[in-house]
Amino acid sequence: MENNMEENKALRSQNWFGKTGKDGFIYRAWMKNQGIPHDQFDGRPVIGICNTWSELTPCNAHFRDLAEAVKIGVYEAGGFPVEFPVMSLGETLIKPTAMLYRNLASMDVEESIRANPVDGVVLLCGCDKTTPSLVMGACSVDIPTLVISGGPMLKGHFKGKDIGTSDVWRFAEAYKLGQISQSEFVEAEACMARTQGHCAVMGTASTMATMVEALGLSLPNNASIPAADARRKVISQFSGRRIVEMVKENLTLSKILTREAFENAIMVNAAIGGSTNFVIHLLAIAGRIGVDLNIEDFDKFSQNIPLLANLQPSGEHFMEDLYYSGGLPAVIKEMREVLHNDALTVNGKTIGENCADAEVYNRNIVATMENPFKPNSGIAVVKGNLSPNGAVLKPSAATPELMVHRGKAVVFETIEDYHARIEDPNLDIDENSVMVLKNVGPKGYPGMAEVGNMGIPKKLLEKGVHDLVRISDGRMSGTGFGTVVLHVSPEAAAGGNLALVQNGDYISLDVPNRTLNLEVSDEELAERRKNWEAIDMNITRGYVNLYINHVEQAHLGADMDFLKGKSGSIVTRDSH
Repeated sequence: MENNMEENKALRSQNWFGKTGKDGFIYRAWMKNQGIPHDQFDGRPVIGICNTWSELTPCNAHFRDLAEAVKIGVYEAGGFPVEFPVMSLGETLIKPTAMLYRNLASMDVEESIRANPVDGVVLLCGCDKTTPSLVMGACSVDIPTLVISGGPMLKGHFKGKDIGTSDVWRFAEAYKLGQISQSEFVEAEACMARTQGHCAVMGTASTMATMVEALGLSLPNNASIPAADARRKVISQFSGRRIVEMVKENLTLSKILTREAFENAIMVNAAIGGSTNFVIHLLAIAGRIGVDLNIEDFDKFSQNIPLLANLQPSGEHFMEDLYYSGGLPAVIKEMREVLHNDALTVNGKTIGENCADAEVYNRNIVATMENPFKPNSGIAVVKGNLSPNGAVLKPSAATPELMVHRGKAVVFETIEDYHARIEDPNLDIDENSVMVLKNVGPKGYPGMAEVGNMGIPKKLLEKGVHDLVRISDGRMSGTGFGTVVLHVSPEAAAGGNLALVQNGDYISLDVPNRTLNLEVSDEELAERRKNWEAIDMNITRGYVNLYINHVEQAHLGADMDFLKGKSGSIVTRDSH
């Protein structure tokens, strides 16, 4: 054993398990109480399986099975798998918002990897924030890493129609108008969420799964295989095999996450109609790995990419339909003329090689660049005196007639103010109004909640008005839709001009020209600022206090200022 250990000193894990004397005894002995044979410590790669399984994260509740499949693959390839938990963020349950804890979970991941004897890591993630938080944490350590997504739910069925998460917003409007009853609402719940997995549409979870595949961090087809499909376990087993080889090749994250990989991800996100949340997460990942990426890049690299994937909420269909139609490789192959096809991926091949033999089996789901479903896709970044550092909008999910619009502001100072007044029959709002919501950004909520797609008041719904221009410093669910301007930076709580908007002010949005302006003079804004006071969060302790004091603005990715950049995986001190 000692000779074999000497030959494998390059492995991180041998700084623990390869030691002789007291330290080696302690590192190995307590592991052996789990029934682990001595030869597992003989210099084979130790693979950490970073698992966000939790019954409080329903999208990830099937991850125990996926972890077992990964272990089989690791053993088959001659590795030693060790599973460990990290903080799990369940989008549907956590208050005030899962985004508040994304950075905390990333710190958990980073330190769990760095502090433990693992040579490579498999990240099991699915629900919206689990993917970026795990990737961010792994980037900060930069060891061989491979991502496995949990997969989407199968599409639901309700009263003869296919349904998914985007229908929640439609059901809510129908309920408000008395078109469906409470009992029908409850029936629809079970009809929609009928299998394991994350949202069945191209919401944020599916966008994140697409992101990691486009970045090259997962095996091909990771993004779209349904959670309930047995092939999700197969790709997990294959991933277990592959991560062992990645360790032997020293194929680290920084070798895959190049500038070209990020540009590819932006273009692919445009083609699939991905969530606006993609912007804030990709910026944070780039900041961790040390790639110079800015908010303007999202506009630059997606501006000429049309919508190729006919998926809700920008289109009609569901993630499982994409898989049956050829999966993400089929979409990427259609884009080969614009992508960096030589970008390296975790299987050791380029993204172009991975997609060379892909086929499209249903042109109702995957279109061509020459004949797309919609000409406008991607992320539009708008700037002006209301958003000097930028704000984002998703053209493929917006109302074309509202892409150029001028209207009077209807202002809500907080989310509580919105809830208190939105159904007031005396609220001065009509189809030309611009709804403005303040103090829901990174510092102001805190955590930048998904409340930007404010519901339309009942009195307008009754008139057939289903969309208004809506502006906020918050986010919206990737399953949402509408002409919604998000991530306004600087946010209101940080003293941005958004904080100074008053009822009746005219706001002009011009998406084709990428502008968003408050029609108030600089002199008047200066006068208003004299009377402005930041809201008192009254938070003086713990992680949330740390977050408020160190979170960066949305155009930078809303990471903590002290978490930027890699710090590596070296641990020099023994604990005994």
